[in-house]
Amino acid sequence: MRTYADNKSMRKRKRGSAKMAPSLICHFIMFKKFVAPAFVLASLLSLGACKRDAASPPPARVQTEARAPQPQSCDDHFVGGQAPRVTNPKLDKAAEPLCFNVFSVLHSGITRTPLWSAEHLQAGNIAAAQELSRENSFHAESRLPAGQRAELADYSRSGYDRGHMAPNGDMPDRDSQRDSFSLANIVPQDGENNRNLWAGIEGAVRKMAKKEGDLYVVTGPAFLGADLKKIGNVLVPTHLYKLVYSPRQRAGAAWFVENTADAKANVIPIPELERIIGINLLPALSDAEKERVLALPEIHVKPSRNRK
Repeated sequence: MRTYADNKSMRKRKRGSAKMAPSLICHFIMFKKFVAPAFVLASLLSLGACKRDAASPPPARVQTEARAPQPQSCDDHFVGGQAPRVTNPKLDKAAEPLCFNVFSVLHSGITRTPLWSAEHLQAGNIAAAQELSRENSFHAESRLPAGQRAELADYSRSGYDRGHMAPNGDMPDRDSQRDSFSLANIVPQDGENNRNLWAGIEGAVRKMAKKEGDLYVVTGPAFLGADLKKIGNVLVPTHLYKLVYSPRQRAGAAWFVENTADAKANVIPIPELERIIGINLLPALSDAEKERVLALPEIHVKPSRNRK
């Protein structure tokens, strides 16, 4: 049972509470007027930041790589900006350097083929090239004298493929792709060799470039011995080579193969290749630097039904 004393005490507490109410109301109003808007603003900013983070995806590596790289200068195609140098005087006759978008060649007016084709192969080139369909556009090189260049008629019904030295599969755009079909970048190549062993080598180089980020690649023919074949006015190489140099590993090596249907992919050091073909392929490197051998993958070729 509640007593008078209890009621009196309760009335005192109520009066005390009534006295405190204005102060609390005032504080609440101040909080609502100043603190709450700041809190709401901070919350909105935080939400906005979250939305921006969600709306802005991280840089897509594939998209970056698929974009065609900026045009390269001629010197960009070579290690240290130095083009290969012919050391065999016989090869130097009627030799003409030609610069294209992403590769360069040294064309011989004697063989009517390139002596070498050099490219700075980048992962971005390959990603962009994979987005392009192949458009065959073989053509004679108009920058060369008519009496020193190959013509389409030379290859017609010859029994040989028109083999790319700088591959079409490395070309990042249509202009560069068309460049690769210039006959100044082409040699007569055994069809089985071109479509099997050589295609495997080109594919292996592209895989390496994706992993390494970039490679320097020099590709060309070799004309060994005195008994050389001709198709039209074009000499048929006895061998083909593809040199690969990794700037990351500071090492290089080369595949050296016969231009035949049943050829094997032989891997040799750079100095040995240079001695065989009579060209200093990487003049920016010292002899000691060329001795550092890059591990090249083994090329596995499926047996062709046409082989006997």
